[in-house]
Amino acid sequence: MKTLHLICNSHLDPVWMWDWQEGAASAISTFRQAAKFCDEYDYVFCHNEALLYEYIEEYDPELFKKIQELVKIGKWKIMGGWYLQPDCNLPSGEAFVRQIECGRKYFAEKFGARPTVAVNFDSFGHSVGLVQILAKTGFDGYLCCRPMSWWKKGMAKLPDSEFMWFGKDGSKIKVARIDDISLYSSGFGTAKADIERKAAMYKAKTVGTALWGVGNHGGNPSRKDIRDVNGAIAEGKLGEEECEIRHSTPEEYFAAAKYEKVFERSMQPCLIGCYASMSNVKRTHVQLENALFETEKICSLAYMNGLIGNYPEKTFADAERTLCKFEFHDLLAGTVCQAA
Repeated sequence: MKTLHLICNSHLDPVWMWDWQEGAASAISTFRQAAKFCDEYDYVFCHNEALLYEYIEEYDPELFKKIQELVKIGKWKIMGGWYLQPDCNLPSGEAFVRQIECGRKYFAEKFGARPTVAVNFDSFGHSVGLVQILAKTGFDGYLCCRPMSWWKKGMAKLPDSEFMWFGKDGSKIKVARIDDISLYSSGFGTAKADIERKAAMYKAKTVGTALWGVGNHGGNPSRKDIRDVNGAIAEGKLGEEECEIRHSTPEEYFAAAKYEKVFERSMQPCLIGCYASMSNVKRTHVQLENALFETEKICSLAYMNGLIGNYPEKTFADAERTLCKFEFHDLLAGTVCQAA
């Protein structure tokens, strides 16, 4: 391997085995430390999910301004660009478009950012219908981790860790699926060893990537981790192998990697047991989808025909964000605690 792209991130579920207040507090703590490390080290921090940035904007405006400055100088990367990491099996196509639209509007307004690689590390499988939606909303890449290679039950065999994914209408996007025991993260104090293990899967290729940083539930690499990784970058070696190692972003990696193999099916199933749970949540999501889309149409017709004075734009925007929150992958799948 000639080049290894390091993508430092901190996977953080806004709710899961905790409520949203704890998720918001963890986001503030994680982002605050990441900003401090950006000042201290040669280091790039990448993070997605507009919802988490909304928490920072509301509860720590000074930190929010600092992140805006770091984004401008390239030390902090807005990645993914969606409102959050949704379930990628149950929402309708229109709901996926809203998920993208909500995140895209927020990141454009607050950071002048428009990522071209979508990121869904933790979603339990991915519908092939996503390909058409992604391609036609301006994305050329998709970075994910699941389904894991050990999940064999009914799963179509994926051709490689990197492939060209084709949709039913002929649309296509590049996909990189990170298949490692630690998925999107690395251990606290063991980042260099974890990166070496992840890099091994690209040994026969010219370009590879490694996701690193502490997760799950937020957190950052230790100072030791950053010093170890920066030492490997300076030395130009991982273990005994010489290669160029760089702090990078999903867009930089996707631009450099080759995508020759083809896949034309859904990346499903994965962790199927959870989809039989919490049917009331799934039912209510469908009801909200239908109510929102139908009411928008009725109000649009009423406004165009002069039957109402003002189109209720804010009401619909609030409902749309609620729909996006509802689609969080653990919530809609049914793998959360009661408070979530």
